[in-house]
Amino acid sequence: MKRTTVELPEDLMVAAKKRAAGLRRPLRELIEAGLRSQLSGRPAGDRRGRTPIRWVTVAGGLPAGLDVASRPSMYRKLRQGT
Repeated sequence: MKRTTVELPEDLMVAAKKRAAGLRRPLRELIEAGLRSQLSGRPAGDRRGRTPIRWVTVAGGLPAGLDVASRPSMYRKLRQGT
């Protein structure tokens, strides 16, 4: 492991520390992951190589009278419990 000093803008450092704390990871790991992502040639948000979502569906459907385009309608249906 090699140590080095890097100067970063204060706002970036604060944001990085908050993200690391939120992920419950050391700041060093967050910085290392970011550097590896940049050096691999893939964009930072690229999720290739991750396990894809496997959708599970079941028979059935929406309850009668439920309008999924209307948020108030969905809330009413949830409050009714049917």
